[in-house]
Amino acid sequence: MSKTQSFGKVAVLLGGRSAERDVSLRSGGMVLAALKRKGVDAHAFDPQDQGLEQLIGQRFDRVFIALHGRFGEDGTVQGALEYLGLPYTGSGVMASALAMDKWRTKLMWQAAGVSTPPYEVLTKDSDFVGIAARLGVPLMVKPAREGSSIGMSKVDSVEKLEAAFEVAAQYDDTIIAERFIDGVEVTAAILNDEALPLIRLETPRVFYDYEAKYFANDTRYICPSGLAAAQEQAIQAEALRAFRLIGCSGWGRVDVMVDKAGKPYLLEVNTIPGMTDHSLVPMAARARGIEFDDLCMAILDSAHVG
Repeated sequence: MSKTQSFGKVAVLLGGRSAERDVSLRSGGMVLAALKRKGVDAHAFDPQDQGLEQLIGQRFDRVFIALHGRFGEDGTVQGALEYLGLPYTGSGVMASALAMDKWRTKLMWQAAGVSTPPYEVLTKDSDFVGIAARLGVPLMVKPAREGSSIGMSKVDSVEKLEAAFEVAAQYDDTIIAERFIDGVEVTAAILNDEALPLIRLETPRVFYDYEAKYFANDTRYICPSGLAAAQEQAIQAEALRAFRLIGCSGWGRVDVMVDKAGKPYLLEVNTIPGMTDHSLVPMAARARGIEFDDLCMAILDSAHVG
């Protein structure tokens, strides 16, 4: 039996019901096409349209999760698939839940000595003036459990902090304000316990937001990153350590800011990054000599239960 045949019937979970549904449909569609080109018996499966128990009813053998955000990237689907006994791609239940929660990820990283920007948790009763004084401005305000920069704002004055909180609060009840790190933004893709070449991001927008990530044609993706080799290797090693610390496995992406003094600050982990034509993991894989179809096959091959 060939490797492709050994995968059996594969469900590509896409769409779902999070705020990132549209991006997930694009990611999942590209993964589905890649697996089919490789001869895999792959089928689209949208959990918004049918219950996960249908994965058993339709006799699927393995699941490629291409869901982004809540109910896909936060441990809920992973737990259901473990209950069903179906191998799935990406991190397990605990790591997925932790990585989805930027606040709790930061707590774990701080305990382990991982450098991450100073922050405070916001509530409607927060002393916004005091927070701005302690952290300094500009600040990034973000929902703790959303991805794709949804609900995120850059605040350049204390007067705008409360309004940014109200925007973020539309998406989550845990909001963090984080010191803005002025410098270079890079991302470290992880594949099967290896950090791939770093990609440096440049955008004329205020920050690398939803539009810049998925639609803008003026976002620049620079790989090789232009960092000194020793600095790049150090960031890759720290990104991999941070990824492992919260129990992540298989594949993912760690986002990093490097300040003007060359110090890296780790921002967050994405356990199911985008797989669109604007996405970063496929770019990093290509720089490593891995084409998109082979990347999808490598991720599928790593599927596990628990």
